[in-house]
Amino acid sequence: MPDADDKGAQRRSGAWLRYASAYHAPVLCDAVVQGLVTDWRGVYVDATLGGGGHAAALLDALDEGGRVVGIDQDADALEAVGVRLHAAMAAGRLRLLRGNFGNLGMLLDAAGLSTIDGLLLDLGVSSHQLDTPVRGFSHRGDGRLDMRMDDRAPLTADEVVNRWDEAELRRVLRAYGEEPRASPLARRIVASRPVETTRQLADLVRSGVPSRDEQKTLARVFQGIRIAVNDELGVLERVLEAATRYIRPGGRLAIISYHSLEDRRVKRYMRAGNLEGEVHRDLYGNTESPWRPVTRQAVAPDDAEIAANPRARSARLRLAERI
Repeated sequence: MPDADDKGAQRRSGAWLRYASAYHAPVLCDAVVQGLVTDWRGVYVDATLGGGGHAAALLDALDEGGRVVGIDQDADALEAVGVRLHAAMAAGRLRLLRGNFGNLGMLLDAAGLSTIDGLLLDLGVSSHQLDTPVRGFSHRGDGRLDMRMDDRAPLTADEVVNRWDEAELRRVLRAYGEEPRASPLARRIVASRPVETTRQLADLVRSGVPSRDEQKTLARVFQGIRIAVNDELGVLERVLEAATRYIRPGGRLAIISYHSLEDRRVKRYMRAGNLEGEVHRDLYGNTESPWRPVTRQAVAPDDAEIAANPRARSARLRLAERI
């Protein structure tokens, strides 16, 4: 087995650039591999496969006996990775599974895995999803109101925007988008129905806010609707609980989040071992949690990575070890 120091030297070479593809640029790639891998012959799950950049980096870092299981609910992602990493699949080092990572336990059981050495979650949307207008994720394009990460799912952004009542739409914008103008924006959207495309929705939002606030407001509104469509916070909570069951003692959990709603939940769970963030202690004052945070602070991308990939700017990586 190669020496761990040699492996580390191989990783400190701008992997965020080396493993990028036209589909997606993996964020904080070096830090993920360095922080997640504790056994060079282990089994690691990339549950947000995307363009396969993180999976490719993990495969390169692991010994020949190491394996990666890639999970994604987006058929486009699985197709792209199947082409990109076909050699690893043929060698039995990479297995692809289609599904929502909120169903991690069911997916791993079906794959015959009772324990794993590490789990990676890169939350949010991929560059491919944002850059494909027909998917409806971005306010910069013009496509139908969809926003589904899995095209088999029944709920679309059209349903949320055009059929949910004003109170529920306001709750979505406030709770999931953290939008301070949630009330007037929800009222404006309801009064303008039917809203048929992402461009129409974006124009509605622009018409209701000062020009200086347009971009931030658009980002928050689209984020809120997207989170509701994909139940992103509920899915995150379910996978956190599954991670405790499947990651072996000494194995690690790596999660990249892009906004405070995700990051708060991840931080609480890694610190306390429960979704409420309530720290329980034994008779001796020791924290009773199945997790130990690996770093005191979240890891952020450096200036070079942000310059090359501006979408990495808000990324925050947290790591924890199963104890």
